[in-house]
Amino acid sequence: MKRFLVSTALVSLMTPVIAQEGTVRNAYFGETHMHTALSLDAFIGGARLMPSDSLRFAKGASVIVDGRHKQLDRPLDFAAVSDHVEYLGEMYSTIYPDAPGHLQEDLIELRGLETLEDKQQWFYKYVVSNNRGDDPSHPPFYMGPETTKSGWQIIVDAAEEHNDPGNFTAFVAFEWSAAPGGGNMHRNVIFRDNVTPELPFSSYDSNKVEELWDWMDQAKAGGSTLFAIPHNSNASKQLMFPEIDSYGQKLTPEWAQRRQMWEPLIEMMQIKGNSEVHAGFWTADEFADFENANSIQKNSNRYFTKRDFVREGLKIGLAEEQKLGTNPYMLGFIGGTDNHNGLMSDIAEDDFTGGHGPEDGSVERRRSGGVGGWIDGVDLSIGSLAGVWAEENTRASLYDAMKRRETFATSGPRIKVRMFGGVGLSDPAGDPAAMVAEGYAKGTPMGGVLAVSNDAPTFTVYAEMDPMGANLDRVQIIKGWVDGEGELHEKIIDVTWSDDRGMNEDGKLAAVGNTVDLETALYTNDIGAATLIGHWTDDAFSPDQGAFYYARAIEIPTPRWTTYDAVRNGLPLLPEVKPIIQERAWGSPIWYSPKG
Repeated sequence: MKRFLVSTALVSLMTPVIAQEGTVRNAYFGETHMHTALSLDAFIGGARLMPSDSLRFAKGASVIVDGRHKQLDRPLDFAAVSDHVEYLGEMYSTIYPDAPGHLQEDLIELRGLETLEDKQQWFYKYVVSNNRGDDPSHPPFYMGPETTKSGWQIIVDAAEEHNDPGNFTAFVAFEWSAAPGGGNMHRNVIFRDNVTPELPFSSYDSNKVEELWDWMDQAKAGGSTLFAIPHNSNASKQLMFPEIDSYGQKLTPEWAQRRQMWEPLIEMMQIKGNSEVHAGFWTADEFADFENANSIQKNSNRYFTKRDFVREGLKIGLAEEQKLGTNPYMLGFIGGTDNHNGLMSDIAEDDFTGGHGPEDGSVERRRSGGVGGWIDGVDLSIGSLAGVWAEENTRASLYDAMKRRETFATSGPRIKVRMFGGVGLSDPAGDPAAMVAEGYAKGTPMGGVLAVSNDAPTFTVYAEMDPMGANLDRVQIIKGWVDGEGELHEKIIDVTWSDDRGMNEDGKLAAVGNTVDLETALYTNDIGAATLIGHWTDDAFSPDQGAFYYARAIEIPTPRWTTYDAVRNGLPLLPEVKPIIQERAWGSPIWYSPKG
């Protein structure tokens, strides 16, 4: 149902660009947060795709889910199955007839669940009431660690089967799903290769993140190379960027060092909403009202605070660095879906069929129902996409790029965004290849730390549209900083934009316009630009103040999935949600630290 025009201006940015002498780095798109039938909540919802099936889907194969044919319009470059490890053994017993406990009465009942009500009761009994308590434990139908080991081997074997260096990367991964008091503390643990422990670490082993890090220390000593990606912070109940540790103690320099070492990235957005900012707290940010997912607050007392959002977490990290000597929240950006149907990056706005089986698998449920214990259907996002700038499509190259935070996240489209910072960087003057070459030679890429200097840094930035999507409205740089008294500040700068526009009387850039026809759910690319490139110098820079800078690229308006649903089914638009959205991409920050 989409209409778009592809501009020839894309050609110069679609070619590889020099990263360092003798190397190039390209943008690779993928998924780091997705569940198959090996996750209990997904299985309850009807998921029957196994890890190997999901990786085939990521590579472009067609599958049947909820009675429908599903296939990506473009294969992914990389993917990770991240099933909940808490029920891995239980699901092995459930699915495999020769597994221990397969004929246990509870599992016979689980396999026979038919009505949505029965499935919801199972979800509340074995997931919500257990996982969100202070001391979660395995259910009575758990048959022991050997079953967990067998389930884990299925995940490892699927990644090995589908990993194809140079063409497609399949990472070994799992999800640690701690939710103490209902606060979402989930992490996806990603391995660089196939050297993995015999057993993964679950929140039943411990729901304290410090003990997950202890386990990661042990895994590293055993030869594994790994890191963890925290999930959407919007549902964390202030636990994602805490003032105290999991034991109620003040944060220490060691804690900050461990957090920075083990968790280089954070999930900016997923199917349960956007975690960058919220319109209720960022009234001066005209783009803050984007997939805010307010109905999350109806469940488990997850009432939003400013501290639950990534931009504030980044600023808090600067303040903690002043006190502790290390920034614990030096986090690059990555995206994921948290899809529970086994569908890797099923993120087409015009083909959204939900992500949680029957909970949101029908138009009626999406419009008037929701995902029990989590969110109303109308507040669901399609999810997010992970972007990585790496030399090649291999585990080692992509992992290393993620570890150094040279990443970006998009709200679904394959927008590319890139930024460099450094003293004396040139005006790119419409030449992205020269901009990138100079950025690597003389500056710092996304995810890095600027050199200590008394001189103001300049930032060069470019973005290019998804060639199958909408044009771009603008690219902004968001600066956050902490002053000498520990006070936190931020500023949004429109750096480069499309069309012949100027600033309004209020100092805001004039809106790009809107071509969306709400009766047909069509839009045109008569406004906006295929590529945007520009630079900005921070004339207010202070060498004594810690700061971060990140790029945000905004698309022109396009129809939201709720509009496509309404038009496709001859239904009225929903008044409680905006019928259009402006999709976007976020580049990982570049930091400045007076400590170097």
